[in-house]
Amino acid sequence: MIGVVASGAAGRMGQAVCEAVEGAEGMDLVAKADPALGVELAAVLGKADVAVDFTTPDAAAGNVRACLEAGVHAVVGTTGFDLEALREAAEAAGGANCFVAPNFAIGAVLLMEAARLIARQMPECEIVELHHDRKLDAPSGTAKRTAELIREAGGNVHEPIHSVRLPGLVAHQEVIFGGEGQTLSLRHDSIDRRSFMPGVLLAVRRVADLPDRFTVGLEKLL
Repeated sequence: MIGVVASGAAGRMGQAVCEAVEGAEGMDLVAKADPALGVELAAVLGKADVAVDFTTPDAAAGNVRACLEAGVHAVVGTTGFDLEALREAAEAAGGANCFVAPNFAIGAVLLMEAARLIARQMPECEIVELHHDRKLDAPSGTAKRTAELIREAGGNVHEPIHSVRLPGLVAHQEVIFGGEGQTLSLRHDSIDRRSFMPGVLLAVRRVADLPDRFTVGLEKLL
């Protein structure tokens, strides 16, 4: 049985994580941590094997460091903070692994992989990402990761990445490729936060067995 702490449990993603873990075979939701609930993460890590963090860019890095120092594996869905600094902390901590995914929706990961493949033949492209109006970072972590993968494949992502923040949206992204006399568009839409939960549960199950202390990208688990 994997003991899971939900960090940011009072938020909309945190609530979805709690529901998913409670319904998952082989997992036990041992604590809900959130300042809004009056529960600090550090106070409940002793009960956990894995902590899932969906908080804020300001809080996430400190939360992950607390997890690693306590020997608790971290699964991180929060974006908008310095990943390289977190990588250094994770690799120095030892004893626990940190897994970060800009997006836990399987379809979004497949879009990123398809974009990387297309960029080898149609390198010119633009990215449009659309999220709910409470999302703090722009461009999104998904868009940044998509751009990184496209550039690794030799593609040219035109800047700026276009970010839309409106009520009624959840998480959406389109990558538009252009070539002589043609265009090719990829689009993924998360219309419910439950779309992220299969990826979150997969990460919770796999994080302890990862070969590296710090891993980025759900594609590494597929």
